Amino acid sequence: MTIGPAPRISLAGSGALLLDGAQASFDDAVQELVWAVAEAARGLDGVRETVPGMNNLLVLFDPLVTDASRVGEQLQSLWAGTDPQTATGTLHRIPVHYGGSSGEDLAGWAAHCGLSLEETVNRHAAATYSVAAIGAMPGFPYLSGLDPRLTWPRRKNPRLKVAEGAVIIGGAQAGIMPMTAPSGWHIIGHTDVRLFDIEAQSPVLLRPGDKIQFEITGIEQ
Repeated sequence: MTIGPAPRISLAGSGALLLDGAQASFDDAVQELVWAVAEAARGLDGVRETVPGMNNLLVLFDPLVTDASRVGEQLQSLWAGTDPQTATGTLHRIPVHYGGSSGEDLAGWAAHCGLSLEETVNRHAAATYSVAAIGAMPGFPYLSGLDPRLTWPRRKNPRLKVAEGAVIIGGAQAGIMPMTAPSGWHIIGHTDVRLFDIEAQSPVLLRPGDKIQFEITGIEQ
Protein backbone atom coordinates (compact mmCIF):
# COMPACT_ATOMS: atom_id res chain seq x y z
CA MET A 1 0.00 0.00 0.00
CA THR A 2 1.49 3.33 -1.07
CA ILE A 3 0.67 6.56 0.78
CA GLY A 4 1.19 9.71 -1.26
CA PRO A 5 4.16 10.20 -3.58
CA ALA A 6 7.35 8.15 -3.43
CA PRO A 7 9.62 9.25 -0.57
CA ARG A 8 12.75 11.30 -1.10
CA ILE A 9 15.88 9.37 -0.15
CA SER A 10 19.19 11.13 0.40
CA LEU A 11 22.62 10.36 1.81
CA ALA A 12 23.21 11.22 5.45
CA GLY A 13 26.91 10.48 5.65
CA SER A 14 28.85 7.48 4.40
CA GLY A 15 26.74 4.92 6.25
CA ALA A 16 23.22 6.32 6.45
CA LEU A 17 20.22 7.26 4.34
CA LEU A 18 17.37 9.59 5.18
CA LEU A 19 13.97 8.57 3.83
CA ASP A 20 11.63 11.56 3.83
CA GLY A 21 7.95 10.86 3.30
CA ALA A 22 6.75 14.27 4.49
CA GLN A 23 4.18 16.14 2.44
CA ALA A 24 2.67 19.59 3.00
CA SER A 25 1.99 18.85 6.67
CA PHE A 26 2.45 16.07 9.19
CA ASP A 27 0.35 13.02 8.34
CA ASP A 28 -0.48 10.27 10.86
CA ALA A 29 -0.92 7.69 8.07
CA VAL A 30 2.56 8.49 6.74
CA GLN A 31 3.93 8.12 10.27
CA GLU A 32 2.36 4.69 10.61
CA LEU A 33 4.06 3.68 7.35
CA VAL A 34 7.36 5.07 8.69
CA TRP A 35 7.04 2.81 11.74
CA ALA A 36 6.29 -0.24 9.55
CA VAL A 37 9.17 0.41 7.15
CA ALA A 38 11.51 1.02 10.10
CA GLU A 39 10.66 -2.41 11.49
CA ALA A 40 10.95 -4.16 8.12
CA ALA A 41 14.25 -2.43 7.25
CA ARG A 42 15.90 -3.76 10.40
CA GLY A 43 15.95 -7.15 8.69
CA LEU A 44 17.86 -5.97 5.62
CA ASP A 45 21.42 -7.19 5.16
CA GLY A 46 23.88 -4.62 6.46
CA VAL A 47 21.31 -2.41 8.20
CA ARG A 48 22.49 -1.57 11.71
CA GLU A 49 19.70 0.64 13.01
CA THR A 50 16.54 2.49 11.98
CA VAL A 51 15.45 5.72 13.67
CA PRO A 52 11.91 6.97 12.96
CA GLY A 53 11.47 10.76 12.82
CA MET A 54 8.50 12.97 12.02
CA ASN A 55 7.31 11.50 8.69
CA ASN A 56 10.91 10.47 7.98
CA LEU A 57 13.26 7.60 8.71
CA LEU A 58 17.02 7.48 9.24
CA VAL A 59 18.56 4.15 8.22
CA LEU A 60 22.13 3.37 9.30
CA PHE A 61 23.98 0.63 7.41
CA ASP A 62 27.41 -1.00 7.25
CA PRO A 63 29.09 0.17 4.02
CA LEU A 64 31.34 -2.91 4.15
CA VAL A 65 28.29 -5.16 3.82
CA THR A 66 26.02 -3.18 1.50
CA ASP A 67 25.89 0.22 -0.21
CA ALA A 68 23.65 3.26 -0.37
CA SER A 69 22.26 2.44 -3.80
CA ARG A 70 21.17 -1.04 -2.74
CA VAL A 71 19.65 0.12 0.55
CA GLY A 72 17.86 2.97 -1.22
CA GLU A 73 16.25 0.58 -3.70
CA GLN A 74 15.17 -1.70 -0.85
CA LEU A 75 13.64 1.21 1.06
CA GLN A 76 11.69 2.35 -1.99
CA SER A 77 10.36 -1.18 -2.38
CA LEU A 78 9.41 -1.42 1.29
CA TRP A 79 7.65 1.95 1.14
CA ALA A 80 5.54 0.81 -1.81
CA GLY A 81 4.81 -2.68 -0.52
CA THR A 82 4.49 -2.45 3.27
CA ASP A 83 1.16 -2.01 5.01
CA PRO A 84 1.10 0.88 7.51
CA GLN A 85 1.54 -0.21 11.10
CA THR A 86 -1.02 1.01 13.58
CA ALA A 87 1.05 0.83 16.73
CA THR A 88 -0.65 -0.51 19.84
CA GLY A 89 1.48 1.35 22.33
CA THR A 90 1.02 2.10 26.00
CA LEU A 91 -1.38 4.82 27.13
CA HIS A 92 0.27 7.26 29.55
CA ARG A 93 -1.74 9.71 31.66
CA ILE A 94 0.42 12.73 32.41
CA PRO A 95 -0.69 15.13 35.19
CA VAL A 96 0.01 18.77 34.32
CA HIS A 97 -0.10 21.98 36.33
CA TYR A 98 -0.76 24.68 33.75
CA GLY A 99 0.55 28.24 33.97
CA GLY A 100 2.20 29.90 36.94
CA SER A 101 5.96 30.17 37.22
CA SER A 102 6.38 26.79 35.48
CA GLY A 103 4.05 27.65 32.59
CA GLU A 104 4.98 31.23 31.80
CA ASP A 105 3.69 31.22 28.22
CA LEU A 106 0.16 30.08 29.04
CA ALA A 107 -1.46 33.53 28.95
CA GLY A 108 0.31 34.45 25.72
CA TRP A 109 -0.72 31.14 24.18
CA ALA A 110 -4.38 31.68 25.08
CA ALA A 111 -4.25 35.22 23.67
CA HIS A 112 -2.65 33.95 20.46
CA CYS A 113 -5.43 31.38 20.10
CA GLY A 114 -8.17 33.90 20.92
CA LEU A 115 -9.44 31.70 23.75
CA SER A 116 -9.79 31.94 27.51
CA LEU A 117 -7.16 30.27 29.68
CA GLU A 118 -9.64 27.61 30.72
CA GLU A 119 -10.77 26.76 27.19
CA THR A 120 -7.18 26.66 25.94
CA VAL A 121 -6.16 24.27 28.71
CA ASN A 122 -9.29 22.15 28.30
CA ARG A 123 -8.66 21.79 24.57
CA HIS A 124 -5.05 20.79 25.21
CA ALA A 125 -6.07 18.18 27.78
CA ALA A 126 -9.00 16.83 25.73
CA ALA A 127 -6.82 15.42 22.95
CA THR A 128 -5.21 12.00 22.82
CA TYR A 129 -1.66 12.42 21.51
CA SER A 130 0.51 9.93 19.66
CA VAL A 131 4.24 9.66 20.22
CA ALA A 132 5.26 10.05 16.59
CA ALA A 133 8.99 9.94 17.27
CA ILE A 134 11.64 10.25 19.96
CA GLY A 135 14.49 12.61 19.16
CA ALA A 136 16.32 15.93 19.68
CA MET A 137 17.47 14.69 23.10
CA PRO A 138 17.13 11.39 25.00
CA GLY A 139 13.46 10.68 25.69
CA PHE A 140 12.02 13.78 23.99
CA PRO A 141 8.61 12.94 22.44
CA TYR A 142 7.30 14.63 19.32
CA LEU A 143 3.56 14.45 19.89
CA SER A 144 0.96 14.59 17.13
CA GLY A 145 -2.72 15.21 17.81
CA LEU A 146 -2.68 18.85 18.96
CA ASP A 147 -5.99 20.66 18.33
CA PRO A 148 -5.31 22.82 15.22
CA ARG A 149 -6.81 25.80 17.05
CA LEU A 150 -3.92 25.60 19.53
CA THR A 151 -0.99 25.77 17.11
CA TRP A 152 1.63 28.44 17.84
CA PRO A 153 4.86 29.00 15.88
CA ARG A 154 8.03 28.41 17.84
CA ARG A 155 9.82 31.32 19.48
CA LYS A 156 12.12 33.38 17.28
CA ASN A 157 14.69 33.40 20.09
CA PRO A 158 15.01 30.05 21.91
CA ARG A 159 15.44 30.01 25.66
CA LEU A 160 18.80 28.73 26.81
CA LYS A 161 17.30 26.77 29.70
CA VAL A 162 13.91 25.05 29.78
CA ALA A 163 13.35 22.86 32.83
CA GLU A 164 12.88 19.11 32.88
CA GLY A 165 9.16 18.36 33.03
CA ALA A 166 8.11 21.46 31.09
CA VAL A 167 5.02 20.81 28.98
CA ILE A 168 5.53 22.67 25.73
CA ILE A 169 4.03 23.68 22.37
CA GLY A 170 5.97 24.16 19.14
CA GLY A 171 4.06 24.85 15.94
CA ALA A 172 1.51 22.06 15.47
CA GLN A 173 3.23 19.72 17.93
CA ALA A 174 3.15 19.18 21.65
CA GLY A 175 6.01 17.91 23.77
CA ILE A 176 7.50 17.39 27.22
CA MET A 177 11.07 18.20 28.22
CA PRO A 178 12.88 15.04 29.43
CA MET A 179 15.77 17.10 30.80
CA THR A 180 16.77 20.72 31.28
CA ALA A 181 18.01 22.05 27.95
CA PRO A 182 17.63 24.92 25.46
CA SER A 183 14.37 25.05 23.53
CA GLY A 184 12.43 27.35 21.24
CA TRP A 185 9.09 25.82 22.22
CA HIS A 186 6.55 27.63 24.41
CA ILE A 187 6.20 26.59 28.07
CA ILE A 188 2.56 26.05 29.09
CA GLY A 189 2.84 23.89 32.20
CA HIS A 190 4.80 21.35 34.17
CA THR A 191 4.62 17.66 35.05
CA ASP A 192 6.56 15.65 37.63
CA VAL A 193 6.55 12.54 35.42
CA ARG A 194 10.12 11.64 34.46
CA LEU A 195 10.61 10.77 30.80
CA PHE A 196 14.31 9.94 31.00
CA ASP A 197 16.21 8.29 33.85
CA ILE A 198 19.67 7.04 32.94
CA GLU A 199 19.77 4.81 36.03
CA ALA A 200 16.49 3.03 35.28
CA GLN A 201 16.35 -0.40 33.66
CA SER A 202 14.43 1.22 30.79
CA PRO A 203 15.81 4.78 30.74
CA VAL A 204 13.25 6.14 28.23
CA LEU A 205 9.61 6.12 29.34
CA LEU A 206 7.90 6.73 25.99
CA ARG A 207 8.14 4.83 22.71
CA PRO A 208 6.91 5.64 19.18
CA GLY A 209 3.26 4.63 18.96
CA ASP A 210 2.51 5.25 22.63
CA LYS A 211 -0.45 7.47 23.48
CA ILE A 212 -0.60 10.36 25.94
CA GLN A 213 -3.51 12.03 27.69
CA PHE A 214 -2.82 15.10 29.82
CA GLU A 215 -4.70 15.51 33.09
CA ILE A 216 -5.27 18.97 34.57
CA THR A 217 -4.07 19.27 38.16
CA GLY A 218 -4.31 23.07 38.30
CA ILE A 219 -4.44 26.27 36.26
CA GLU A 220 -2.67 29.50 37.24
CA GLN A 221 -2.57 32.88 35.55
